[in-house]
Amino acid sequence: MQFVSDTDVTKVLTFPILIAALEEAHRRPKMEVLDAFLGGEGAQYVIRSAVDPGRYMVSKMFTSFPANLAEGKMPAVQAVCVLFDGTNGKPLAAMDGTEITHWRTAADSALGTKLLAPPNPETLLCVGAGEMSEWLIRGHRTVRPSLQRVLVWNRSADRADGLAKRLIADGVQTETITDLDAATREADIITTCTRAHQPLIKGRNLRPGTHLDLVGGYTPQTREADDEAAKLSRVFVDRRESAFHGVGDILQPIANGAISETDVLGDLYDLAGGRVQGRMSASDITFFKNAGGGHLDLMTCEAVFQQLGAKLG
Repeated sequence: MQFVSDTDVTKVLTFPILIAALEEAHRRPKMEVLDAFLGGEGAQYVIRSAVDPGRYMVSKMFTSFPANLAEGKMPAVQAVCVLFDGTNGKPLAAMDGTEITHWRTAADSALGTKLLAPPNPETLLCVGAGEMSEWLIRGHRTVRPSLQRVLVWNRSADRADGLAKRLIADGVQTETITDLDAATREADIITTCTRAHQPLIKGRNLRPGTHLDLVGGYTPQTREADDEAAKLSRVFVDRRESAFHGVGDILQPIANGAISETDVLGDLYDLAGGRVQGRMSASDITFFKNAGGGHLDLMTCEAVFQQLGAKLG
């Protein structure tokens, strides 16, 4: 069994490689997935598993300790992934799951942007400046290289400034902003990665043609966009089962009557498979909920494992 460090993952993965792998995987039949949660929001242990019959099996074990961010010594989420051969059950690799999570979360959103966003956006608004923000910005800019300007908003100005400095050092035109409503009105693509319990993105501020990528809310109580945003949009999710299993950005507008379950028009399997059309016109507002799931971990572990094999071969 191989042991694959975070450095090993980054050596072999690129966003073009992973986004293409995810898109191809979403053209195959849906995998079986299962999640198990123990503990609460402050100290949680999760096992997320997926099976791609006859190909691969994976489990990701991770912890979530949000208070780690305040101490500045460890990330909020830490994880290990174990990949098995789906034909004989052999353990193939144990991988740094934190790195896998970063890559797969950003690539999931980037694939949504590839399939739903306007073709030549210029301004990206990133709401939240935590660990995932830089990954998401890189992913979105991979599939929409016309994105030349990045706006960053965060509750903590220091953290927003830190992200902006890193992006500027990489040659990205970046500004920190304090007026989120005004920035929402300027953006062509909005990506959110917060733990907000009250909506930050207001539908009344979304201009025609905007693409909204919601990443941070992962429980029924957390959400990042209001009911009006869902009501005005063509709504899509990464995987229908994950989204309806328990994310507030889908469940709350349905519970409030702003949209119905049938207003969730499709997921990445539908979009990648050509069964559903995403953007119908230039003025459409598209709403994509990145709900995650073990299938994405499996797809990413498979891509890493195959790239490692190709490199060794």
